[in-house]
Amino acid sequence: MPVPYLCPACGTNRSRFNVIEQVVQSVRKDPRTGEILEVIPPEDPLQHPYRAEKYRVQCGVCGVIEPEERFIQRAIHNRLS
Repeated sequence: MPVPYLCPACGTNRSRFNVIEQVVQSVRKDPRTGEILEVIPPEDPLQHPYRAEKYRVQCGVCGVIEPEERFIQRAIHNRLS
């Protein structure tokens, strides 16, 4: 369902945004070189699952980056007349 956004920082932008999809890749790295040794599957019981938001939003005017919910809540509290 489409929802309006309003920038929580500048409070003026309602139309220009960058929607950032966070794609998680669990890896095992060599502690000395930093080289990726293995990509860990999401079902691995020894890997703690990623639990943060799936999307973040950047204001196209002021550049602030916040969770999508902050932009939605600001729009709900400051509806257009």
